[in-house]
Amino acid sequence: MQLYNTLSAKERAALIEEAGKERLTLSFYQYAHIGNPEILRNHLFITWDKLDVLGRIYVAKEGINAQLSVPAENFEAFKEHLDSISFLNGVRLNIAVEQDNKSFLKLKVKVRHKIVADGLDDHTFDVTDKGVHVDAEGFNKLLDDPNTVLVDMRNHYESEIGHFKGAITPDVDTFRESLPIIEDDLKAHKEDKNLVMYCTGGIRCEKASAYFKHKGFKKVFQLEGGIIEYTRQVENKDLENKFIGKNFVFDERRAERISEDIIANCHQCGKPCDTHINCANEGCHLLFIQCEECAEKMNHCCSEDCKDIVALPYEEQKSLRKGKKASNKIFKKGRSSVLKFKS
Repeated sequence: MQLYNTLSAKERAALIEEAGKERLTLSFYQYAHIGNPEILRNHLFITWDKLDVLGRIYVAKEGINAQLSVPAENFEAFKEHLDSISFLNGVRLNIAVEQDNKSFLKLKVKVRHKIVADGLDDHTFDVTDKGVHVDAEGFNKLLDDPNTVLVDMRNHYESEIGHFKGAITPDVDTFRESLPIIEDDLKAHKEDKNLVMYCTGGIRCEKASAYFKHKGFKKVFQLEGGIIEYTRQVENKDLENKFIGKNFVFDERRAERISEDIIANCHQCGKPCDTHINCANEGCHLLFIQCEECAEKMNHCCSEDCKDIVALPYEEQKSLRKGKKASNKIFKKGRSSVLKFKS
């Protein structure tokens, strides 16, 4: 029984182009108590592979986190399958603001210890005991309340290119780093302030809302559906958009433009820019912000060393990176010392 991909990303991209069919990029999550994640993982892979679903899905004992694309013609069958699973019946689906048929090129369903790594080892903490969900209209009203503290639960490289006006944007690399920082900074306001949180699609601030309730915060709110759903509601209901810049997304698109504001800068020259790229040197692959001029000058690389490497024959490049891992550098996400403006 096939429980893994048989095609490479390049082969899959060619098939998608050849098929010429529209695909929908979407995401969803659900916290729940899952007894055997491995069984659910296998069931999802077998069923979704038949529907030509592609994406990155994590399953754990605390729930599921899915970012994927599905052929538009198979969407109803996909939704029917979700509704057949008790804890996913009626789950909210966040449809991407900007669509791209090649947002995902493989189907990866993995079992993880947690769907959002939090660094916590507290068995009295119930992730399903969440804060109050608010829609875009309710969120805007809370932001107009002077008694509200707004916190971005995303990482620094996400909030750098876009965030809500007036939000606290912790300078962190991971979600787990943000929890103790926020708790310490706001501990004097556990009783009196509205603690309002947001993230990309809702999954991180939902866990955070449950955590801060567990820590004694009394007025805890989260933006339902995150920035993705907020943008949709703002457009559909003609509401004021309080988000500036781009929303960072974790697929081939890297970001969705929400407003015309450019609030970030090229990490190499400092020019206003909010376009993330990965260094063209596959042995580096660093994520950083690069303007068109620097991209041309640096051949889409983060440094002169990487530029020299990508100029070499491909086989020589492979030989240079053999046995080396770039993951630690990748997750610096723009903090590398080679980026003159950022550093």
